[in-house]
Amino acid sequence: MSDIDRLKNINLVVFDVDGTLLSDKGEVGEKTKQLVKELKKHGIIFSFASGRLHSALIPIAEELNIHIPLISLDGTVIKSYQGKEYVYRSFLKQKHVNKAIELSEKFLVNIALCHADAIYYTESNAVIPKLLDKYGAFYKEVKSYDDYTSETLEIVFAGDNRRIVAYLRDKFSFPFTLGCTISFFRSHTYDEIYYLEVRRSGSSKGKALLRLIKHLKTSVNNTAVIGDWYNDISLFETKVLKVAMQNAIAELKHNADIVLSKTNNEDGVSEFLETLLEAKTKK
Repeated sequence: MSDIDRLKNINLVVFDVDGTLLSDKGEVGEKTKQLVKELKKHGIIFSFASGRLHSALIPIAEELNIHIPLISLDGTVIKSYQGKEYVYRSFLKQKHVNKAIELSEKFLVNIALCHADAIYYTESNAVIPKLLDKYGAFYKEVKSYDDYTSETLEIVFAGDNRRIVAYLRDKFSFPFTLGCTISFFRSHTYDEIYYLEVRRSGSSKGKALLRLIKHLKTSVNNTAVIGDWYNDISLFETKVLKVAMQNAIAELKHNADIVLSKTNNEDGVSEFLETLLEAKTKK
């Protein structure tokens, strides 16, 4: 199949949000807004696959008039735009949450518990809202984590000691812990801060994308994704059309079908959408 034919077959485009769809100022490019509107006339629908909480995606979805389910918290939640129906959600086992809290206290590493619509932290973890790269999230301080362990979708550790955070990563890896998926990475914003995200096994952006595709009754052959960062790697391990931003990490560029010439601060997404529109209108 030629590149033009593949583009003509696309009917679903899924954006990563931060570093991809949004500029560093948190804005959607004007040209992207126009092209999304135009492409909808050709039957294309749009969604997000983001590390943000669902509630933090709603304003962007409204700006682009996107009304299909959205992938949030790196694939642990797929929720309707209105926020009333779940396509998928995956809670961590309480024993794993309790283990995380115990380890954070032992090694003096900041920890937060992410639920569908809020990130919870205690007074001893008061730096969490400043440290986490969870843009647009609602943070809530609580006296104790005791009442928030049963519906935790993601645990986030944040610390400036790479060795200790890496040690915690190992504690949530096989054979020490079964049933968890982990992500260990350096902060976008703070050079000396490292994160460990713990989710229930089976939750990733890539797996959530396949669940969304099935829910929408479409196909990987009719889907395109656009991303830039480490948490987008699982998206690029699927068989969809893969588009990497110019500011993307090397791993994504290496596995991409298309590498854009522009960054998120240059409205790079519009470069792909323009190519897609040309393919859709070419006779």
